[in-house]
Amino acid sequence: MTAEEETAKYETKVDIKSSSSALPPPPALAAPRLSLAGDDLTEEKRVNFPFFRPLSQKSENAWIISLFVIVHLIVFTATMIVNDCWHNSHGQCSVKFLRMVSFQPLHENPLLGPSASALDKVGALKKTFFIDNHQFWRVFTSPLLHAGLFHIILNLCSVVFVGIHMEQEFGSIRTGVGYILSAITASLVAALFVTDKTSVTSSGALFGLLGMMLSGLIRNWKFYTKKLAAVFLILMILVVNLIIGLLPYINNFSNVGGFITGFLIGFVILFEPQLNRRAQAKGGLFEYDLKQKVKLKQKLDRPFLRGISLAIFVFLFVGIYMAVLRGTNANMYCSWCKYIDCISSKWGSCVDKPIHCETMINSEHLILTCSDNGNFRILPYTHISPSRIEDLCSLICS
Repeated sequence: MTAEEETAKYETKVDIKSSSSALPPPPALAAPRLSLAGDDLTEEKRVNFPFFRPLSQKSENAWIISLFVIVHLIVFTATMIVNDCWHNSHGQCSVKFLRMVSFQPLHENPLLGPSASALDKVGALKKTFFIDNHQFWRVFTSPLLHAGLFHIILNLCSVVFVGIHMEQEFGSIRTGVGYILSAITASLVAALFVTDKTSVTSSGALFGLLGMMLSGLIRNWKFYTKKLAAVFLILMILVVNLIIGLLPYINNFSNVGGFITGFLIGFVILFEPQLNRRAQAKGGLFEYDLKQKVKLKQKLDRPFLRGISLAIFVFLFVGIYMAVLRGTNANMYCSWCKYIDCISSKWGSCVDKPIHCETMINSEHLILTCSDNGNFRILPYTHISPSRIEDLCSLICS
């Protein structure tokens, strides 16, 4: 074999094709999560209703609601210490083994909590203090107070259930702002209808969250499924807490005011779920319905709705605030409104009138007699504070 033949044996033939027949470029990788940069939201796999799947375990997703819950628990404990049933009621308490933090008897407080005078001391709303003594600061302390153990359990469980879902759906800042605005406005509404009966307004913030959740659902209606189930749950929580609000020491006017506030604020600040922060599988209160593509601008471009809602809220807030500063009593203009907040029972009457009791003291007993109906009560002790006498007098005269 010649040298030329040997060389040709190992030659490699390279066939260069024209650019028109080049291989197509590899497809671009799909984005791992939803993007808000495009005109349309991409279609994703649907997930179960969030009420029936685990919440996110990240602490930063629920820190604001957790903070509110801790504050309420601390304030309730402090209230029971101030109440000191074991000493002030001479051992006539419920759950006596708790001693200092035991509760008032159920015939006095059906919610298993402190006395009216103890709530007055820590900042509850009452006409005598708020209107006559001009203690406006009670608007800010009343939202922190609960009427009893049953009240705080129901209220905080509802706050956690609704609030954490909302916080993970719309963020801590927006949830916190809505919660605080609802609490303060609810307390102002309660102050418009304040009477000589002690009341607390802590449920107003919960109703604000419910109002925000409802307006958030309406505001982003096309992004959610199982909407009727969500509305049913919201209404169920509303009805249960409104019924509880008819019991002594809970102010139902604050609940109504808080719900209206939250509903208006929701249209202003809950303009989009946090789709850009997590994937579809980690949605909030409602699962996203992305079976139909919805343009981004359909959920962002509603300045008229936001503007009108904000204007109504500001108008109502300023009007209520000015009315409260002037000492306006809304009960004078609405005779039937009192039935929103109470039902006549053995714990009290819906009639707002001064009560008076006569006291008789001998060596071992104290006799309290109601001047209005003649009812009386014999107490096996004589050392009793004036505020405690007022508590017992209201029970005897009811």
